[in-house]
Amino acid sequence: MSIPLVALILAVPQSAAPAAQPNPSSSGWKLPPQAIVDVLEAPPPPSVDLSPDTRWMLLVERPAMPGLDDVLRPWVGLAGERIDSATSAAYTVGFSTGIVLRSVETGAEQRIVTPAGARIGAISWSHDSRHIAFTVRGDSGVDVWGASIDAPRAKRIAGPLASALDTGFDWMPDGERLLVWLRAGDRGPQPERGRVPSGPSTQESAGASTPVRTWQDLLKSPHDEALFAWHIRAQLAIASSDGALRNVGAPGLYTDASVSPDGAHVLVTRLERPFAYTLPWNYFPQTIEVWSASGALEHVVARVPAGDAIPQEGVRTGPRNVHWHASRDATLVWADALDGGDPKQKAEFRDRWMSADAPFTQPARELLKLQHRAQGITYLADPERVLASDYDRDRKWRRTRLFDLAKPAAPLATLDDRSVNDRYGDPGAPVSVTTARGTRVLRQDGDFIYRSGAGATKQGARPFLDRHDLAGGTTERLWRCGEQVYESAVAIASSSATAKPTVIHVRETPTEPPKWSVLDLNSGTARTIHAIADPQPLVRGIKKELITYKRADGVDLSATLYLPPGYVAGTRLPVFVWAYPLEFTDASTAGQVGTTPYRFTQLRGPSQLLLALHGYAVLDDAAMPIIGDPETVNDTFLSQLALDAQAAIDELDKRGVCDRARVGVGGHSYGAFMTANLLAHTDLFRAGIARSGAYNRTLTPFGFQSERRTIWEAPKAYLELSPFLAAQKIDEPLLLVHGEKDSNMGTFPIQSERLFQAVQGNKGHARLVMLPGEDHGYRARESVLHVTAEMFEWMDEHVRGAQPRAVRAEAPAPIEAAAAR
Repeated sequence: MSIPLVALILAVPQSAAPAAQPNPSSSGWKLPPQAIVDVLEAPPPPSVDLSPDTRWMLLVERPAMPGLDDVLRPWVGLAGERIDSATSAAYTVGFSTGIVLRSVETGAEQRIVTPAGARIGAISWSHDSRHIAFTVRGDSGVDVWGASIDAPRAKRIAGPLASALDTGFDWMPDGERLLVWLRAGDRGPQPERGRVPSGPSTQESAGASTPVRTWQDLLKSPHDEALFAWHIRAQLAIASSDGALRNVGAPGLYTDASVSPDGAHVLVTRLERPFAYTLPWNYFPQTIEVWSASGALEHVVARVPAGDAIPQEGVRTGPRNVHWHASRDATLVWADALDGGDPKQKAEFRDRWMSADAPFTQPARELLKLQHRAQGITYLADPERVLASDYDRDRKWRRTRLFDLAKPAAPLATLDDRSVNDRYGDPGAPVSVTTARGTRVLRQDGDFIYRSGAGATKQGARPFLDRHDLAGGTTERLWRCGEQVYESAVAIASSSATAKPTVIHVRETPTEPPKWSVLDLNSGTARTIHAIADPQPLVRGIKKELITYKRADGVDLSATLYLPPGYVAGTRLPVFVWAYPLEFTDASTAGQVGTTPYRFTQLRGPSQLLLALHGYAVLDDAAMPIIGDPETVNDTFLSQLALDAQAAIDELDKRGVCDRARVGVGGHSYGAFMTANLLAHTDLFRAGIARSGAYNRTLTPFGFQSERRTIWEAPKAYLELSPFLAAQKIDEPLLLVHGEKDSNMGTFPIQSERLFQAVQGNKGHARLVMLPGEDHGYRARESVLHVTAEMFEWMDEHVRGAQPRAVRAEAPAPIEAAAAR
């Protein structure tokens, strides 16, 4: 008789000594227990990609984990981008291996025949729902392939693509042809780096204020400039399904191109020199132009200078977010700052939306002004009506209103007006539909529009679908997720003004995998169209519960508690708390529940939840709110963090779940930063696991996370919040994990390396694991399994096997004063 892994673990006396651990300096890839390997290697269910008309589904197959050899493919970091050295495409690791076409009506399936061993990237439906296009990565390039619902054998359409900065293709308005970015034929041989540099890399500051974030993979030399231009140089072309190509314009350094809804014009954005060494490519000088469909220049929209003087949390001046009006033939729309792009400058109106019509011989006209920063515009079928959103930075407040562009001074209606953190007050996002020309507009039935929301409640998320009357201002609830289940209406299949719609509906529970159905909201009848088998049966034994509790100062908190299979109520377990701090302006929104315990759990990557299969209670997504004025909220970061953590442990203790003497803490990125600070400034935890974090805030001097001040404006906050500078206080074991090629802004690998050295130099206990080739998240099979094994070993030795703490000679500081430790 086989005994489950979890049963074996739970049978071990909690006071048992941990097994002997490998030498910290030993090399080689580790593996967790085989049962855990089996969970992680289980093939994931295919993802679902619905056609615009919802009559077809693509079931997209992918491997559980790529191999390290795929992660270690050669790439070059240039201008803030990682480019595959062999293909001149964006360096990516994830890929799909197969596509199955399924009829929603009949359930009939046919496999899209793709090249043997194809590594499939971007997949896109044509807006008439008859064709699909997708990229295939080869050894030396990326090509775009196509298939149709009538002809499932895929054919190569064009390539190799110049897709370093984009997917490399887009549908034409006719839904038959593609606009493609091809490698320019005139780019010549790849620039070679000289053995001896032609000179030093030189930069100069001449008095202008140019605060910059800590971007990675920037240009460093003239060779880098030449290599970047060589990789991205593209020839735009129109490709037919039979492989016929027609070039559009001349080769250039294009970053964006889109065809007008009538198909007569092309909006093109091109990079210009000089390139910057301190900024990524999207801040380089740009020229925005309109061409004819044949590539002839018709109009220069803007010559945009380098974005090296944009204020903190500001925007560029001049045209930005330039795009085609979705309900007109050939009308450009763009946002324009009225405050110099500076959020700290007082202004009656911060932004305006501008417009210009083909043939662009008349001056641009103002569509409407906004009091706050423009955050998006949504078009209706009536070209004179739009939904426009703006964002008040000072209050962290978003507003969405309906405007008549013929009379824009007074909005027709306000559809949303709330704090960005107010989950309970979310009225839902307006539902859009794809037009016959491939644009997106609001879905309307007469004056009715539809809104779909996450439905956050104190008991967990209950998604909903509403119908809103733009004329009368009333809202009707059409459907809502049931209790103790997770359901969502992912698409509207059909609708009218006189009846409730038919929707594509997905239902899941903690023990039942997602099941897709066509649900008639009038009759309530549902017809199953897709269901999957449980890929990880062992995970079903984990018990999951949403818990709510209060901080010492009364702030509401929540988390999801995962208990091991076979858990007996009242058994006190070692606990792992996993969290990520978030900033709020008020306690009422900080305490709102943003998750649900009723989703089907799948464990992918080096998930902290795997510890629940190893005998631990896991408190996941534990609320760690930091509440205050957005300008100064971090002044109380440490004291509030301590209160948050204390409340979580107190609640688990009250429930009889945790042995409070054996609690570990962990997090990723900002959660890693949190972890190091909790070990430095409290005695609540026996050990920590910090992955891909930043620990020395002097290395992010122009702001981090939501911090708006520079280090010169708030030196005390930067220094106090740097666990690197409190390394002598980190007196609990700390496991540091970092990808050697982390590209995330601020979390350079050196952050973990230096914190390890600081703890080591102060006689602390730390372990540093640097993962070859890995980015901010860890993807390779070898890395995922190794990090999981490290996590298990660390928790077993330092939390499960923790000895009683030594009695302090002095009384511990009160928790409210934890920041003073």
